[in-house]
Amino acid sequence: MVKLNVKEILEQKGKSKYWLFNELNNVGTISYSNFNALVEMKTKSIKYENIDKLCQILGCDVGDLITRV
Repeated sequence: MVKLNVKEILEQKGKSKYWLFNELNNVGTISYSNFNALVEMKTKSIKYENIDKLCQILGCDVGDLITRV
């Protein structure tokens, strides 16, 4: 299984989900329901574009964002 470490990275950086949602909407458009499903690992897929945006905003590499468990 592949896991997104969004919550962990946000916690390390002292940022909230709300902050990340606003940042994502500054560089593109994502609905809150899709964003929440993504962060809560309740989605079956993620666009490469969104992975890139998350890495850019969070200042991390793909390997930091995604782990295999």
